[in-house]
Amino acid sequence: AGQKGVILVHTKMTKEALTTLCRISDEHCAVNIEIKNGKPISVTGCSSHPWNLGRICGKAPAALTMLNHADRLLKPLKRVNNDWIEIELTQALDEIAEKLNLIREQHGARAVGVWKGEAIGFAQEADLYRRFIHAFGSPNYFSNDSVCFIGRYMGYRLGFGLCGVPDCENSRCIVLWGSNPPASHPALFQRILRGRQSGAKLVVIDPRQTALAEQGDLHLPILPGTDGCLALGLARILIESGWYDKDFVANHCSGFEKYAVHVQKFNREFVAQQTGLSVSAIEQLATLLHAAAPRVTIITGNGPEHQLGGVQGIRAIALLDALLGSFDRTGGTLWAEGLPLRELTLHQEYSLQPLGPIGAGEFPVTYDYRQECSTLRLMDTLLTENPYPVKALIMTAANPVLSNPAAKKVSQALQTLDLLVVRDLFLTQTARLAHYVLPAASFLERSELHCHGVLQVVNLTRRINSIPAVQDEYQFLRELARRLGMAEQFPWKDEDELNRWLLEPSGISADELAARPEGFQYKPIRYEKWRDQVLPTPSGKVEFASQYLAALGLPELPDYVAPTYKDANRNNEYPFVLISGTRQPLNAYGRHHGPIHPSSGPQLEMNPADAAELGLQAGDPVRLSSRLGSIRLNAKILAPGALVRGCVVVAHGWPDSGVNELVSDDELDKLDGFPAMKSIPVKIEKT
Repeated sequence: AGQKGVILVHTKMTKEALTTLCRISDEHCAVNIEIKNGKPISVTGCSSHPWNLGRICGKAPAALTMLNHADRLLKPLKRVNNDWIEIELTQALDEIAEKLNLIREQHGARAVGVWKGEAIGFAQEADLYRRFIHAFGSPNYFSNDSVCFIGRYMGYRLGFGLCGVPDCENSRCIVLWGSNPPASHPALFQRILRGRQSGAKLVVIDPRQTALAEQGDLHLPILPGTDGCLALGLARILIESGWYDKDFVANHCSGFEKYAVHVQKFNREFVAQQTGLSVSAIEQLATLLHAAAPRVTIITGNGPEHQLGGVQGIRAIALLDALLGSFDRTGGTLWAEGLPLRELTLHQEYSLQPLGPIGAGEFPVTYDYRQECSTLRLMDTLLTENPYPVKALIMTAANPVLSNPAAKKVSQALQTLDLLVVRDLFLTQTARLAHYVLPAASFLERSELHCHGVLQVVNLTRRINSIPAVQDEYQFLRELARRLGMAEQFPWKDEDELNRWLLEPSGISADELAARPEGFQYKPIRYEKWRDQVLPTPSGKVEFASQYLAALGLPELPDYVAPTYKDANRNNEYPFVLISGTRQPLNAYGRHHGPIHPSSGPQLEMNPADAAELGLQAGDPVRLSSRLGSIRLNAKILAPGALVRGCVVVAHGWPDSGVNELVSDDELDKLDGFPAMKSIPVKIEKT
């Protein structure tokens, strides 16, 4: 100022805040993204959204780290002689389409599959990938759900025809069964706290003494894999004591008489011996449930589903809602009403079962309920070409080299492919095996419809940012479909037009949603809909004995499948039980290790008495081994009572010392094909 020749130019600084949903995890929390000069600079909670009420967890700020990270993929990469070269997007799409056409000509359409992951958040893309691969002529749709969620989905649907949602704030008793919401679902955790403030009792059923278990009214430190036994034992106590809703069972349930006889073998002593719990603790839980009924909500996490008897165990847990009369009642488990949208999949237009979906013959219930193939059986197919060769795979935002069991086998199997295309934000361990790596759009670079089932609220997320060579999932699939002669199946010019088409049956316009980014309730919550509506089961009622399973020649009643570690003759060499894949507050389902939240790696969490017997102190290096292999990591000694004796815990998601190298894929749940990720026989050696 005042210097000769200096011209001061006043540039107008622009600043605004845009509301959208955070998709770092599956919580759908509303956030405000502050934009300065066109660049997102901060993330704060949106107080007007009823789900998170302005609160955000430690994951949310990682959205901007992810958006602008130096290692983020921004250009397509092609592997040439084990080196990566950058190529133009048009060239990448042309070459991928040419290779897909060639594989279809040589091996048939079913030699191609798609695999949906979660690392970019997901909503419509799951059904978009189904639409794409089925239009291509292949039944082979895969996703992360085949090692997570499907077990819970099937367990509840076999009984009720649907998955309910928890009404925590109105509950008198909240049961967390293998679930740790402060780490996995922080907004749900806030609703649990509000229920507690209104007087609800809190029960935690978990081998670990989590922070919530310490604060709760009752903690049952159950042995891994015995959840179904406890649920069936509780059912016996409720029935023999007359502590069940006789009117609901008589008028809205089927198969109860068979079930009442079936649970008689689960006496208190047997259940105590299997679960490691005391008889008095089991009786105390039954008494708590009876006193609070029908305002009891049971929240089942992925602990019970990662077992050999996962579906049957969750089925038994779910049926407690029917016995207690808490299904679709205030403070219980609600029958959520969805928003009517257009169907994006082509399941009605294409007959897929005759095409031999991978794993459908072995796990028919999974395929009937989900039209989804087994990622575990895909690995066998890639290595053996049985029942037919699979030569190409398009994968979006999945990292099965770290997330799937038998990790080394996964790596070997993926390397047999003639074409592996991976779309992701970063060059993951799986992406490093690909022939083409394409940059994917983050949730801040897409616009999608989202429904909160608990609240029956709908949102349309906003596109906050854009990068020239980075396509959203619809753009990618539309461009690829056009090159493959399938343009008619992707007629919408962009996501905005697709969203308008999806919304047409609802009577809600995209413009309305855009004007209310905080979302709004599409239908008021009402209870006891079973009084005037039939349930989506074969009988139209809650089924204690499944008519559907009986028709398939499968057990109609839920039974207990004991975990393999209980076979002492078989597992003498492996005296400990590994619980793998526990959730951590800053990482979403194992993601964000490294580029987002650097850390020193996983640790082996141990009971102090077990550590003392092995002569271990905190930080000591150990070798953890299963019959599949070994990994090295450091011991972390927990406080007394923090973990059941004989059990150890390792989180997952680290590039080195991946715990899934210890998880086998040859012993699976008979119904959903899940591995026993939470009850693995292991041994520990100081190194």
